[in-house]
Amino acid sequence: MSAEIMAKPLNSFKKIRSLDEILTRGSQAISVFREQKRGSNIPTDDEFFHHFERSVWGKGPVSVKAFRERFYSWGHEHFLKAFQDRKRSSAEFRETFGDVTAAKFVSAAENIADGRVDLLGLKALHLGKEIDWHWEPIASKRSPLKHWKQFDELDSKETGNKKIVWELNRHQHFFTLGVVYWLTGDERCARIFASHLDRWMEENPPGLGINWSSSLEVSFRSMSWIWALHFFRDSSHLTLPLFNRALKYLYLHGRHIEKYLSKYYSPNTHLTGEALGLYYLGTQFPFFDRAKHWRDLGEDILMKEINNQVLPDGIYFEQSSWYQRYTVDIFTHFIVLRSLFGEPIYTAKSAALEERLQKAYDFLMHLTLPDGRTPIIGDDDGGRILPLTLAEPDDFRGTLGAGAVIFDRGDLKFVSDSVSQEVFWLTGPEGLAKYDALESREPEAASLSFPDGGYYVMRDGWTDTDSFLVIDCGELGALTGAHGHADALAIELAIHGKTLLVDSGTYTYHESRDLRDYFRSSSAHNTLTVDGLSSSEPGSTFNWRSRAKALSGEWISKGRFDFFKGSHDGFERLGDGAKHTRSVLFVKGDYWIMRDLVSGTGTHEYALNFHYSVNTKPVVEDDDRWVGDDDHRLFVFGDNGAWQQKESWISNNHAHRVNAPFLRFVSRGQGPQEFLTFILPMVSPIEAPVVEEVAAAQGRAFVIKYAGYTDIFVYNDDTSQALDNGIFISNFEYTWARLRAGESAPDEIVVINGDRLAIGGKELFEPHEVNSASARRFGNELYVETDHGRMIRTL
Repeated sequence: MSAEIMAKPLNSFKKIRSLDEILTRGSQAISVFREQKRGSNIPTDDEFFHHFERSVWGKGPVSVKAFRERFYSWGHEHFLKAFQDRKRSSAEFRETFGDVTAAKFVSAAENIADGRVDLLGLKALHLGKEIDWHWEPIASKRSPLKHWKQFDELDSKETGNKKIVWELNRHQHFFTLGVVYWLTGDERCARIFASHLDRWMEENPPGLGINWSSSLEVSFRSMSWIWALHFFRDSSHLTLPLFNRALKYLYLHGRHIEKYLSKYYSPNTHLTGEALGLYYLGTQFPFFDRAKHWRDLGEDILMKEINNQVLPDGIYFEQSSWYQRYTVDIFTHFIVLRSLFGEPIYTAKSAALEERLQKAYDFLMHLTLPDGRTPIIGDDDGGRILPLTLAEPDDFRGTLGAGAVIFDRGDLKFVSDSVSQEVFWLTGPEGLAKYDALESREPEAASLSFPDGGYYVMRDGWTDTDSFLVIDCGELGALTGAHGHADALAIELAIHGKTLLVDSGTYTYHESRDLRDYFRSSSAHNTLTVDGLSSSEPGSTFNWRSRAKALSGEWISKGRFDFFKGSHDGFERLGDGAKHTRSVLFVKGDYWIMRDLVSGTGTHEYALNFHYSVNTKPVVEDDDRWVGDDDHRLFVFGDNGAWQQKESWISNNHAHRVNAPFLRFVSRGQGPQEFLTFILPMVSPIEAPVVEEVAAAQGRAFVIKYAGYTDIFVYNDDTSQALDNGIFISNFEYTWARLRAGESAPDEIVVINGDRLAIGGKELFEPHEVNSASARRFGNELYVETDHGRMIRTL
């Protein structure tokens, strides 16, 4: 037995990188060996009371009754302020969020009473009134009661989908029961909580079973229990014996987490989530002999990991918007608890943490779509620290609202739109008042780049009728790329406030390897594929055989336009130099022009993929000239290309998927291939836009009929030569001009990557004076904004 037990830990030493890793992994392997040999029992009362810190408890006798009194007395000052006055908080919650919200909680609690629980994207999943905590209902499999280390985390043959089992065993439905108990006083909620808690402890002896196999899950369950103990403090169903047993289990939870931290196994949100659990336990049970160690260890990890896991521009290092929010929530809980515990408000480390955390908030703010949702980029875990909101899974505005109160940020309040349940639970009634008093202000920038993470956000404003595009030019993801997708150069887009092009999401980790690989493939994203291949090749469930390297080339953001250019090398593995470069020009207030170039010498099939939101109904025009609906027209120009209209899956929450429109522009060609895409909003009641390609001496030229104007766009593939089309002479790589009917000179012009522009025979710039510029004509004067400043030119 011992050889088999030690094989996996010892094999892992082959990957050791440091002495600390040797010591950590070795210590964990020894702890596993001891547990499996000796077992882990629930301590007797005498044994448990010996784990109390006398310097904190004092000289008085230790008893369950005394501990209960001390726990709630301590919590009144050091737990979340929403719990300081139940009567006041219940009234504030009802007044702020209304009877409709209360009714939704009551309905969810009725489902729980009937044995139905929402788990991830699975709604009212039937589990029965007597829940089997090891049962996975989708695969109909029951995990065996064996030592937690004997489970293979990535193998679902004997367990089914572990995420479903784990999500249930986080006990986050206790939160729902607790809210309803507060709002209604219905003792059924307390009885169900007590029954579930008692049965769980019976069925999950310390260290045995699937529910001890992930330290993160142990941590999240600890937090749920702590909240529940506060919710149900006044109920007779929370008896002293049950309270006593729960405390023993919480102590064992803390011991398990500290011994089996994911320091070298999953040093991402697993590690920070575990650290937060330790900090919860250490601050809420200061009388435990391990409490100070848990607090210090949790704080040390979080203070360190904020800089390891959040890049200087605020991007979470695994390139996932869901885990970005997870991370922001973890650190937000930490700083709230830290302030309530009475730690110094300001230290150099805490200031650095809060500065980096605000950067992470900045990215979530800028990533928010005009309709209030957030694009689900990269993996979607589906879980939360606690279910503090009834908002849709992809609505992150509640997190922004909490940040607004904590950091006095009027811009976060502006984007959060309205007070959220997260504000109430994390900051209490006082937080609601502070949110209401906080002056809302529009964020300073509309468009913004996040170069460390590789995201570029284009928008023409912050109203719910503005347009938005985000492009992903970051690395696949940190560590093994576990939560990244093959989404190099993918876009997501909204037009006039309506979300149009979306990421397909994640749907599953373990249900099916084919589905796992599809949802993280390039084909499932709004980017280009070659021969149906992904830019990065999937390996196992959480790693990759090959990883595309993305390179951000240019970012220019001005009052009239945004411009991005980037590339990746993911298709160079085909052996003929097939490098993908994508550029996007956003003429603000109007439309987008996107250019895709694939270099290479071979013959390949190319596909531009466009995944539409579920609430859209795009159609392909009869002669394949465009696709669109009542809100937009999308034109693609590429040799030998044709549209294919299909359906595919979209998932906005783990374990949930729906059909949605999927359109592809497919062509086949040899050598370098170029595609020009025009995405234009419909402008009622003006005629629908039309885009036509016209002959050009060099490069490519297009005439765009849009909103009553005639626009010209020219791509010049040889900037050493100026192009003369009779309206302007330009050696810029990109030139866009707008003409009004009856006028020979442009009303507006945008030029990028060049230095010569002449209109009506008049040279506007000295050689090398500019690299990009936009100009608007008033009479015979051009008011010009360049990359060096503003100027006026006379025609």
